Amino acid sequence: MLRVLTKASKAGLKATCLPSLRSCHRSRCRLLLQQTAIRCLSTRQPNQEKPKLIIFDKDGTLICCHSIWTPWVKDTTDRFIKKTGLNLEEKIHHLLSYDPKEDRLLPGLLAECTSQIIKRQLCQLLQDEGISVDRSLEIVEDCYKEMGTIDANVLVSHGDVNKLMTEIKEQEIKIAVCTADTRAGTINTLKVIDVEHLVDMVVCSDDPGLLPKPNADAAFAICEKLGVEPERTVMVGDTMTDINFGINAGLGNIVGVLSGVSTKKDLHESADYVIDDIQGLTSLFLNRSSQLPNKPQRHGVFNTPARSFSTTSSRSQEYSHVIVGAGSAGCILANRLTEDQSNNVMLLEAGPKDYTWKIHMPAALVYPLCDDKYNWFYHTVPQTHMNSRKMYQPRGRVWGGSSSLNAMCYVRGHALDYDGWEKAGAEGWSYADCLPYFKKAQCHESGESEYRGGSGPLNVSRGKTNNPLFNVFIEAGQQAGYPRTQDYNGYQFEGFDFMDLTIHKGIRWSTANAYLRPALKRSNLKVTSKTLTTRVLFDGTKAVGVEYKQGGEIKTVRADKVILSCGSINTPQLLMLSGVGNADELKKHDIPVVNHLPGVGQNLQDHLEVYVQMACSQPVSLYKAQWKFPHNMIKIGLQWFLLQTGLGATSHLEAVAFIRSRAGVEYPDIQFHFLPSSVKDHGRVNPEQHSFQVHVGAQRPESRGTITLQSKNPEDHPLIDPNYLSTENDRWEMRECVKLAREIFEQDAFTAYRGKEILPGVDMQSDEQLDAFVREHGETAYHPSCSAKMGSEKDPMAVVNNRTEVFGMENLHIVDASIMPNVTTGNLNAPVTMMAEKAADIIRGREKLAPSDAPVYKPSSIETQR
Repeated sequence: MLRVLTKASKAGLKATCLPSLRSCHRSRCRLLLQQTAIRCLSTRQPNQEKPKLIIFDKDGTLICCHSIWTPWVKDTTDRFIKKTGLNLEEKIHHLLSYDPKEDRLLPGLLAECTSQIIKRQLCQLLQDEGISVDRSLEIVEDCYKEMGTIDANVLVSHGDVNKLMTEIKEQEIKIAVCTADTRAGTINTLKVIDVEHLVDMVVCSDDPGLLPKPNADAAFAICEKLGVEPERTVMVGDTMTDINFGINAGLGNIVGVLSGVSTKKDLHESADYVIDDIQGLTSLFLNRSSQLPNKPQRHGVFNTPARSFSTTSSRSQEYSHVIVGAGSAGCILANRLTEDQSNNVMLLEAGPKDYTWKIHMPAALVYPLCDDKYNWFYHTVPQTHMNSRKMYQPRGRVWGGSSSLNAMCYVRGHALDYDGWEKAGAEGWSYADCLPYFKKAQCHESGESEYRGGSGPLNVSRGKTNNPLFNVFIEAGQQAGYPRTQDYNGYQFEGFDFMDLTIHKGIRWSTANAYLRPALKRSNLKVTSKTLTTRVLFDGTKAVGVEYKQGGEIKTVRADKVILSCGSINTPQLLMLSGVGNADELKKHDIPVVNHLPGVGQNLQDHLEVYVQMACSQPVSLYKAQWKFPHNMIKIGLQWFLLQTGLGATSHLEAVAFIRSRAGVEYPDIQFHFLPSSVKDHGRVNPEQHSFQVHVGAQRPESRGTITLQSKNPEDHPLIDPNYLSTENDRWEMRECVKLAREIFEQDAFTAYRGKEILPGVDMQSDEQLDAFVREHGETAYHPSCSAKMGSEKDPMAVVNNRTEVFGMENLHIVDASIMPNVTTGNLNAPVTMMAEKAADIIRGREKLAPSDAPVYKPSSIETQR
């Protein structure tokens, strides 16, 4: 939600370093970089094809870093001691990660960072010794000498590099070198080892316009310049910075070498291959056929974890299950179904892999949310009751689906939502039936309880920023007469509370991280990316596989069962493209009818919300966390990249409330998300002053919309019509949302922080004015659902039964938010994870978990609104 933070990561990498991060030296850097790769991206699937490009690190990879840099460390240390008169030997050695006993470098600052970062850290070291800033800068400039011409007698290469690179070029594989060293030093080194003429491109730390490793910027620039896809590129390096560089760029293979500073512990969990030195590349990539072996070969004395491959074309292979959509539900199903080794599962995803910091950095969520690389970038048809606006409707198109785009809010909904499902015909989906599956999925940082799970794959935590405005918001709610709940996902849903977030140790915990990555190493799972499923294949009314488009080629795959987990927009679209839907609609597009199911694409429900914004009279908001304050951005970016903490480690929606709109309402029908900033246009417009806001919206809209086909071309977006505000009650509720939000901001708790109202604005007071405000400024809360609803056979608009099976079809299941009978109260990602866990047991034929008897809070009276 925060564009104000999305440039922070770039800022952190452009910068030199932060004084506050000086303690992040050898062991801390090594541990944090390793944890980042292991937690986020460690179980990659290496590319089996012959590479077209190999990118080499320089020091520690092509040449021995110890022989040239340990003398440099000693000389540099001596210069600082003579210049300052201080005994700085131990401190500088520690800062530069140099071990004088072993006379070698260790992973850390000198081995992994640019000279700019090193100089900033040395400057801070001098300041810590009581030397002024200006004088510290003078000393560093005088004492820090870049590595110049290297004596050929000192430089030690790792084997015959010229011979190796000549063999690589003979295989028509291009070569690049990407290093944290300067261009002058790098070119000198390549000349000394006689390979300058063999290298197609060199990228160095002092090249203008490129961000240093581990940012993927340089890798993308190399691939673009040399005309090679990242998937056909190999990264070879000796540090975790090199490994993360390859991971962040989504390169096809990542090779760690043990000839530099890193050890088995540093590399083996994250690199696809670990070899003694670069000479191992000969057997790995050169002396073989056009494809890699089914499993990575074990090189040198250390072994890498086993990776799974399938060398058989999907066109000739059959699976027990094919899952369409590697989103929130699809990742879970892939994990749970492959727990059974008798299953053989293929998971198809239309979007790319999620190998980018833009997804894993929580505060950078606006990037994937508003980037058509990672989402479908849908827009609605003109909305009749919203000033005919075509409204933005993002949906995930990447590993993790919308769990890789969302604001990470973990909201289960109210118990009566699920009891309502059962009453609507979804037998066995009551709250008592669903709570055990919420718990199975969850690992809450507070531990297990009657309501919380403590050992599931999906990590859930509370926000860590401690901004005072969150407490003020909760206190104001109590002053307005609303309850304070200690766990809105537990006994008492109603009230004000701190938000549960799917963030783990500062990283977005999407279902791709939680479920898919642990399953990738299984030999019975095949996962694709950039694969558009075009239709389900049928034998009569039996689903027998799917057709899909990959790399411009149409392919098919057969399976015993087909599971659609494409989401509430794409699932009904795919059904209709396959001949399942309203016969009249299908005939409009000359699509042969396989099964007349009039409910497909109907009953679409979504939450509408508006932002009520206030100026903040004290400088405690996120106003200065935007690019107009570059030093703050540098700090945010570096702190997250190195430590996964700080303002980059949260979505900042850390307080929430659920209240009833009026007397007589049985359970909450209004939700507040509180944000200590103000944003517009889905976070794409930055705040102009210190401010705060609530996102507020009605939770049980009466309006019903549709998903229909634009054409029978699978690449054409469907027609999305949420039909927002089509009933008078929906208009009244949104009007009331604004009034109730204003009332909360008027409480005494906000007195010290409350400035002028920004939106709707103090002049907007009448019902007519508020209605106009909602029409012009209302936006989706990103919760489309119910477009292929679950129900009983008696319901002519139901699409699936309570076992997620499509009515009138065999071997075809749907598991995603489209099968909700009615939208739940609040955000939808937590309910979808529960549904996928429960559906996995159903599809596997396992006995369902025992129903829960946990009690649920009820207000003493609903005769008053609060």
